[in-house]
Amino acid sequence: GIVDEHSHIAINGGTNEGTDAVTSEVRIGDIINPDDISIYRALAGGVTSAQLLHGSANPIGGQSQLIKMKWGESAEQLKFTNAPASIKFALGENVKQSNWGEKFVQRFPQTRMGVKALFEETFDAAIAYEKALKTYDNLRSSDKKKTVAPRPSYRLQAVAEVLNQQRDVHIHSYVQSEILMFIRLAEAYHFKVQTFTHVLEGYKVASELATHGAGASTFADWWAYKFEVYDAIPQNACLMQNKGVTTSINSDDYEMQRRLNQEAAKSMMYCNMSKEDAWNMVTINPAKQLRVDEFVGSLTPGKMADIVLWNAEPLSIYAKVTQVWVEGKRYFDRDQDQVAQQAVVNERAALIQKILSSDDQTKAGEKVTPLNEPQWHCDTHYQAWGHAHEGAK
Repeated sequence: GIVDEHSHIAINGGTNEGTDAVTSEVRIGDIINPDDISIYRALAGGVTSAQLLHGSANPIGGQSQLIKMKWGESAEQLKFTNAPASIKFALGENVKQSNWGEKFVQRFPQTRMGVKALFEETFDAAIAYEKALKTYDNLRSSDKKKTVAPRPSYRLQAVAEVLNQQRDVHIHSYVQSEILMFIRLAEAYHFKVQTFTHVLEGYKVASELATHGAGASTFADWWAYKFEVYDAIPQNACLMQNKGVTTSINSDDYEMQRRLNQEAAKSMMYCNMSKEDAWNMVTINPAKQLRVDEFVGSLTPGKMADIVLWNAEPLSIYAKVTQVWVEGKRYFDRDQDQVAQQAVVNERAALIQKILSSDDQTKAGEKVTPLNEPQWHCDTHYQAWGHAHEGAK
């Protein structure tokens, strides 16, 4: 099964809290939408696991949630319970917001150096918070009665987990100067960055990424869509991998998620990557970045049975998924899907024919009960009525 390190599907109510620079208290796991059709479409593209990330409007964003594509299950059943805790951080244009326009609330930071200062300020606050908690916990019972306990902070608690290496950081990044800045900052505070995501200038600092031990999850060939990605190149994935960086290809897009197999294959064209290495970039490598490779990412005895069957070599542009099994249960079958789609076509045709027949009876002078208000606003009836009465409002 394909594993996507960076996704925003199946989230109710948006992905950003743009007015505050630090939002580590919010949790994607609280707002999963199991009815999002993108889950089913991802299955049709062979994706079995995906990390749902908070947006990139904040230097320190919300807590992430890894899910399995169990279409038809509840929000809680979608959660990949074996996955370690993680959080979204971000760098660059999105977080400094200085070019967002007047309609957006202006808040600190507004520069790249301000972003670094904010990280330091928040890390120091989390250290002080944790120290205050320990000091209070170590008080004798009699002293605790005379002392006000530190005010609970879910925000600082999550950041403290990062500093204690209990919560993995997946950080949105583009330019090499900021990638280097955050590596040095992480090392100064004694934690490891799990994955730099997007990391389009990663090829410039691939040795530093490898030395630090961070993974890199990038796009196959996105470039020049904004100023800070002008130096992006399609050989980025190969150059990072050649330096020993665990590299993956992510989607960050509900539509591209359905063809991550083709995105992985592009490196074979751009820089002669081997088939095995290309396939690893959407399977075992992202599983390693998410620290779930002991459960998924390859077909190995003892792992979860996340299996995708294709009608051709998966890296071929002509390959189609025929079946997908998640933890040993079938969640997608192309033959069954075609039957279900034909049933919808037949039902639509029957509804239209029924309304057309009613229209013929009306012309013959027979009284027909009009559609009531709830029916009028139903999409199926509205479309069918439009066919029967051209120009009807």
